[in-house]
Amino acid sequence: MSIVDWPKGERPREKLLQRGAQALSDAELLAIFLRIGVTGKSAVDLARELLERFGDLTRLFAADEKSFCAVRGMGPAKYVQLQAVLEMARRALREEMKVGDALNSPRAVREYLHLLLQGRRQEVFVALFLDAQHRVIAAEELFQGTLTQTSVYPREVVKRALAHNAAALILAHNHPSGVAEPSDADRLLTDALKQALALVDVRVLDHFVVAGTGGYSFAEKGLL
Repeated sequence: MSIVDWPKGERPREKLLQRGAQALSDAELLAIFLRIGVTGKSAVDLARELLERFGDLTRLFAADEKSFCAVRGMGPAKYVQLQAVLEMARRALREEMKVGDALNSPRAVREYLHLLLQGRRQEVFVALFLDAQHRVIAAEELFQGTLTQTSVYPREVVKRALAHNAAALILAHNHPSGVAEPSDADRLLTDALKQALALVDVRVLDHFVVAGTGGYSFAEKGLL
């Protein structure tokens, strides 16, 4: 049955207008983005197929063009659209962080880091550079690969902090395994960075680990 034949209260667009986006399932939200289905499948059916194929929204968003376009009904145009939507969301959150205290808007910080890091297939180390009022000056991906104290160089982090005239940093990296709990190497690295940055009077406010749809905050756990 086509979506136009559904009761109005069950159609994704009408449901969103009546009850808000939070009332929709992942498949319904994705169906609005897709707009149309394919022969024999509604947009919601196609959305469910995408989610089943990739596992969840996180993995769908991280899919490369070849994997995404391998699904019937998808193509380069839809892939480009999806990447544009994700980048707009990142930029909106980055703008929100720049106008307010990052410590007073943890939602924006976390959502930005999740959009930036979730689904990445290798570990990526990111730093948010903050001014004295804890407003975000810049966000940079500094290192990639297996992150240890020997692959993330404290000296380079200090150099970037000084280049931005930062007063504080929020560090973040992802765990492609999906397990948010920090490793011993993560803890040692955090201590090393905290000590190195303290020498130039730059504070480490948090180190956030992104894993799947969850995360782990060193600050919340009292580890900083």
